[in-house]
Amino acid sequence: MYSHSWIVLLFGVALVITPPAAHAADEDSETTKENPGFSLSEQQWQTIDESVDRALKFLITQQDQDGSFPTFQTGQPGVTSLCVLAYLSRGHVPGEGPYGDAITRAINFVLSKQRDDGLLFDIPIGQFYSDGSPAKTGIYNHAIAGLMLAEIYGMGTSKHDERIRVAVDKGIDFTLKHQSRYRRNPEEQGGWRYLRLRPDHRSDADLSITSWQLLFLRSAKNAEFDVPQLPIDNAMAYVERCYDPQAGTFVYCIVSGRHTTPAMAGAGIISLSMGGRHNSEPAIRAGEWMARQRFDQYRGVERYHYSAYYCSQAAYQLGGDYWSRFYPPLMKTLVDNQRPDGSWTVGNEDARYGNAYSTALGVLALTPPYQILPIYQR
Repeated sequence: MYSHSWIVLLFGVALVITPPAAHAADEDSETTKENPGFSLSEQQWQTIDESVDRALKFLITQQDQDGSFPTFQTGQPGVTSLCVLAYLSRGHVPGEGPYGDAITRAINFVLSKQRDDGLLFDIPIGQFYSDGSPAKTGIYNHAIAGLMLAEIYGMGTSKHDERIRVAVDKGIDFTLKHQSRYRRNPEEQGGWRYLRLRPDHRSDADLSITSWQLLFLRSAKNAEFDVPQLPIDNAMAYVERCYDPQAGTFVYCIVSGRHTTPAMAGAGIISLSMGGRHNSEPAIRAGEWMARQRFDQYRGVERYHYSAYYCSQAAYQLGGDYWSRFYPPLMKTLVDNQRPDGSWTVGNEDARYGNAYSTALGVLALTPPYQILPIYQR
C-alpha cells in the first residue's frame, strides 16, 4: 500500500507532495480559497486507501491480453484510458510496481488506436451520429485518450515518451482542426461536437465534449506541448456562454438540449478552473447547485459514476465549504456501495460501458485528495 508521501517527477523537477494525513490533526485549520479545506481523519484515509486499492485489484483482473480493459467496441480506447488514469491517480506508474507492466500494456493499446490524421479512435466513423455510434463516441475516446497520454508524458514516467510525444502532437492537431469546423450559430464558436451529425441536429457544440477537449489541451500545455492560446480562449468563452444565470448552473447545449445535469455542472466548473477561474460567479453558483444534488444516495443522480467523477474534481477545484460539504457524503456512499470484488456496478444509462468503466470513474471520484494527477491539482 502506498503511504501518503510521494515524490513525483514532474517536467523533470522533483516535487514533494505533502502527506495529506499530516493535516488530519488540525481540525481547526482555516478554510480559505487557497486551502480546499476539510481535513481527513486517519480512519477516513484508511477507508479511502482500502476502497481504491480494492478497486484497482478488481480492474487488473479485467485486463485483456492486448492491454485493454473491457467495454463495448466503440468505447475504446477511452475506457482503457480511464483505467490508466485511475492507476495514475493512486501513484502507480508504467513499468514500476505491481501494476507497472499492466499500465504499459494499456498505454501501448491506446497508442495502437491512433489514425494517421491524429484521431485516437480507429473504428470507421460511418455516416451520421446515433446513440453509441462511432460518430458520437469517437470524439470522447480521442479526448480521454489524449488526456491520459499527455498526463503520462508530463509525469515523465513512461519508457515510450517519443511515441507518446508524437501521438499527443498529432492528437492536438486533430482536436484543433475539429474545433475550427463551421458553426452555424456564433454562440457555439469555440466548442466541440460529434465527429458527424445528422442533418436535423441543431447544435454544433456541447459542453460535455468541450470539457474533455479542454482537459486534453490543458494537460498537453502543462506538459509543454505547443498549444496555441487562442483556441483555449475561444473554448473558455463558449463554456461561459453555457452558463444559465436563471438555472444557476451550466447547460449541455446552448442552441438545443439546454438541460442541466450534475455532470454538466462539474464539467463547467472544471473547464473554468483550467483557465484559473475557480472563483468566478458561474463557477461559484454552479457549485451551490451541485452541492444540492443527491450524491449521498447511490445512483441518486443521472449517470451516477460519471457525475461523481466530474463533481468530485469540481468540488476540489472550488475548495473550501464546497469541498467539505460535497466529498464526505460522496466518499461514504461510494465506499458503502462498493461490491465485494472491489467494483462498482454501472447504471442502466451507461450499462454498455461495463464495470471497468464505472470502477475507474469511482476511483477517480475518490482520489482528488491525493493530488497526484497534474491536471487536477489546484
